[in-house]
Amino acid sequence: MSISLPPAQGPSAAGGEVVDTVAVAQTALKEGPGGFWRDVFRRLRRNPTAWIGAAIVLAFVLVAALAPVLAPYPETALPGAKNITPTYIPGPGELPEFPLGLDRFGGDVLSKLIWGAQASLLVGVVSTALGLVGGMLLGLIAGTFGGWVDTIIMRVVDIILSVPNLLLAVSIAAILGQTPFAVMIAIGASQVPIFARLLRASMLQQRSSDYVLSAQTLGLGRGRITMSHVLPNAIGPVIVQGTLTLATAVIDAAALSFLGLGGGRPETAEWGRMLTYAQDELAIAPWLAFLPGICIAVTALGFTLFGEALREAMDPRTRAR
Repeated sequence: MSISLPPAQGPSAAGGEVVDTVAVAQTALKEGPGGFWRDVFRRLRRNPTAWIGAAIVLAFVLVAALAPVLAPYPETALPGAKNITPTYIPGPGELPEFPLGLDRFGGDVLSKLIWGAQASLLVGVVSTALGLVGGMLLGLIAGTFGGWVDTIIMRVVDIILSVPNLLLAVSIAAILGQTPFAVMIAIGASQVPIFARLLRASMLQQRSSDYVLSAQTLGLGRGRITMSHVLPNAIGPVIVQGTLTLATAVIDAAALSFLGLGGGRPETAEWGRMLTYAQDELAIAPWLAFLPGICIAVTALGFTLFGEALREAMDPRTRAR
C-alpha cells in the first residue's frame, strides 16, 4: 500500500500541508489489506497454472488426510509376503488384490504410496512451519531494530547460508538421531535463513514507504507501526516462499529418508525409504522406484506451480499491467 501526500495549497503552506498529511494518513491507516488480497485471489482464479497446482496440492492433501480410509492395508502390513521369491516380485496388475504390485517385503505398494503421502505431508508442513516461525522471528527483529542488531543477525544468517541446504539438513539430522522428528527439525532449521532474509528485506522496503512516514506523523510508536502496518504488508513474499518451500521440504524429506536418516523399519511407508529399498530390485521390479519417484515429482510440481502463480499474483509489477 502506498500513499501520496497531497501538496500544500495557498499561501499558508506549512499549516495546510500538516493538516492534509494527517488527514490522508488517518484515511490510509484505516484501510485494510482486503482489497489487495481480493485482487490476488481474482488473479489466481484467472491463472490456469494456479488451478493445476492447486488441484495437485488438494489431491495430495486429501490422499494424505484420508490415508486410513483409502489405503487397502495398514501402514506396516505385509499381506503378500507369501507371494515373494528371491527372483520374482509380483508387479502391477499381476495379482487382483494388489493393483500396483508388491514390494520386496510383501507390502502392498498402493497402500504404501498412500501412507507415504501422509508421512511426506506431515514432514513437509511441520518442517516448513518451524522454518517459517524461526525465520520470521529473526527477520522481524532485524527489520524492526536495524543497526547492530540487524548486522549481527544477518551475519549469522550469511554463515548458515554458506552451507548447502541439503548438507546442512543431513548434518543436523545425523546429530539429532535417525527419527522423523529429527528430519523435521533438520529441514526446518535449514530453511530459517531463507525466511529471515526475505522478511527482513521486505520490511526494510516497507519502512521507507509513504504510509510509514504518515504513521510516524501521527505519533505512532515503532512497535505499533511494525506490527500493525509494516509486517502485514511485508509478509506477502514470505507466504509465497513458504508455498514454494513446501515442495523443497517434500524432496528433502525423501532425500534424508533415502540416506537412511528418517528412522523407522525397512517396511516403513515413506517415499524416500521406498526408493532406498528399490535400488536392489531395479532389475526385476523397476516400478518400485518409478512409482514413489513419480509421487515425489508430481507433489513437488504441484506446490511449485501454485507458489509461482501466487508469486505472480502478488507481484506489484505484474499486478500493474
